[in-house]
Amino acid sequence: MPRAFADISFTDSVRAAQTRYGSRAHMEGFERASDPRNTLREADIAFISTRDSFYQATVSETGWPYVQHRGGPAGFLRVLDARTIGYADFRGNAQYLSVGNLNADERVSLILMDYAGQRRLKLWGLARIVHAEDAPEVMAQLALPNYPAAVERGVLIHIEAIEWNCPQHITPRFTEAELKPMLAPLLDELQQLRAQVASLQASQESKP
Repeated sequence: MPRAFADISFTDSVRAAQTRYGSRAHMEGFERASDPRNTLREADIAFISTRDSFYQATVSETGWPYVQHRGGPAGFLRVLDARTIGYADFRGNAQYLSVGNLNADERVSLILMDYAGQRRLKLWGLARIVHAEDAPEVMAQLALPNYPAAVERGVLIHIEAIEWNCPQHITPRFTEAELKPMLAPLLDELQQLRAQVASLQASQESKP
């Protein structure tokens, strides 16, 4: 059980809710865990390295949360070391809500989804914005030379807590790339059937 996740998330009001709804005794196991679970393991790294999107939550100075979808090619969220991840931040709609929030409050939370496999990984961390003129080496690590998007900055996240969430209520969804191997036998069969139909039609037409 991940203790760091509980240290961050189990506030007094959360504990009160757990008590009311009967999960408090079980949740205390997180708080007693010997492993803080704030360091990436091989399975975590493999999962992160194959994601092509994630959801990122920040908080404004007024206390309002903001959730933003971040997307790119698979692996655009880079694992830099066992407690640091980062990504190239592309030019978007120029509202800069997440950027502004992170400049005021470095706390951030991420949810990474695998809809096809019904898995999700939750990360808590402290974010830092970097620019090419100040940290060219870091930006080089985050670079995506073959991806057609303008990079305005980089975001580095020092991981404070990790938790794999349960798969309940994750509706399976599949990308085109995930569907191709499943559809390939059907498409091959369809092509063969079409060829057979064409052959039969040609045979019928050739009869006197």
